Amino acid sequence: MARKSEFLSGKKIDPKPINPSISVTELVDNNFISYNGGRLREACQLFTEKILKDDVTVGLSLSGALTPAGLGISALIPLIENGFVDWIVSTGANLYHDAHFAMGLPMHRGTPDANDVTLREEGIVRIYDIFFDYDILISTDDFFREILKAAEFQKEMSTSELHFHVGRYLAEREKVLGTEKKSLLATAYRYGVPIYTSSPGDSSIGMNVAALALKGNGLKFDVSLDVNESAAIVLEAKRTGGKSAAIILGGGSPKNFLLQTEPHIQEVLSLNEKGHDYFIQITDARVDTGGLSGATPGEAVSWGKIDPEQLPDSVVCYVASTIALPVLTAYALAKHPPRKPKRLFEMREQLLKNIEKEFKEKFGKIKLR
Repeated sequence: MARKSEFLSGKKIDPKPINPSISVTELVDNNFISYNGGRLREACQLFTEKILKDDVTVGLSLSGALTPAGLGISALIPLIENGFVDWIVSTGANLYHDAHFAMGLPMHRGTPDANDVTLREEGIVRIYDIFFDYDILISTDDFFREILKAAEFQKEMSTSELHFHVGRYLAEREKVLGTEKKSLLATAYRYGVPIYTSSPGDSSIGMNVAALALKGNGLKFDVSLDVNESAAIVLEAKRTGGKSAAIILGGGSPKNFLLQTEPHIQEVLSLNEKGHDYFIQITDARVDTGGLSGATPGEAVSWGKIDPEQLPDSVVCYVASTIALPVLTAYALAKHPPRKPKRLFEMREQLLKNIEKEFKEKFGKIKLR
């Protein structure tokens, strides 16, 4: 008999029929077989079997309007509460719309086929098939402008510190209104998860900061501190004998900001490092059009973003985040016990000192601020 090829060593395709009592984990493991179903299965298994080990620091990037669709409440908050996410890079828009839920401001299911002229006449704002009253924007703007006048905001700071303070106010609002576990920012505050915004001026939060600046408000974004803090988080994971994982929902600026931590360490700071160890990307963009920012894990290796020795532990799922994130969350919660939160926000200053010390030892006295 001829030798069996290694290409035929994969599990035989012979799924169990789907039945009414099937669990999410059974469905993923047994029935997500090929194509992007297969890639989503691989992502779920990589996440639970390797990425959620205690010595792995998990970074998550968020782009696209996920919080308005309720995914902050349904998926992101449970991931944080179970210690499955250690730090986040998000668009400002996701964080702005997240505040609506803590404030008890309702978002509604709608339809993408509504007449937008009529919606405008009736004071309704549409995010595809999500509808909400225009007054919600006004109320949320008023909230941000009021809290950003407080003493703790009257300085230059990283976006992680900004979001920590905002999260504290939203956590208090949740207590007063009985809207606990509705806000991603409030949950991140409670669990010490730092949240960065790679383009802090590109959202309604940034616009309100800009408006207050015209009145002499002292708040300014220190984007260099954001770059160095995030790189320090990744470097510390490696220097303490652990690993770093990048979980990417969508693409754009948050994706690059999460991944650029490694080129910043290796290329710019010239410190010895190899790249992130684990990589999961959920995207509906394509490589050949230039729309898949940062491209594939293989291409990311050429930038030093991904450790080439760890490339097999990388998965790209070409599927919408609104489908993949709930499945990944449900699978992980069912398969893996909670991890102890790393509370990286509280470690920021020490981590920054650590990377600064290593940089100085190599190049002399240069401050990373």
